[in-house]
Amino acid sequence: MDTVQAARRWARTWEQAWREHDAPAIAALYRRDAQYRSSPFRDPEEGGALGYVMRAFAGESGVVCRFGPPMVDGRRAAVEWWAALDEDGAGTTLAGTTVLTFDEDGLVVDHVDYWRHAEQRMPPYPGWAAGAGTLF
Repeated sequence: MDTVQAARRWARTWEQAWREHDAPAIAALYRRDAQYRSSPFRDPEEGGALGYVMRAFAGESGVVCRFGPPMVDGRRAAVEWWAALDEDGAGTTLAGTTVLTFDEDGLVVDHVDYWRHAEQRMPPYPGWAAGAGTLF
């Protein structure tokens, strides 16, 4: 397993699947018994990645998101992301980093999100995630 390739696949899939609300595409990135934490202060999500995104997608619309290039060390990777969306009808921006651990097959076995939000849709700051391309 090449962690760089696994992390790039994870970022590309999330970027497209979040916009399209394609929960099965996201769930396919994770081993069935993977731990998925949407915050370091929360218990693992019930139902793992699939359970989490199904609940989150239910209140989201108009998602514009971008994922930065992964930073990799061994079987672990960190990926920055930025998303502007409407959540339950109100504009919001989420910016964060996900820390991932991959198994020997390139599936995620541990996922922890570290993020912040703003109560309005905002573009990223100049130079955000160098090499990530244009968000808006």
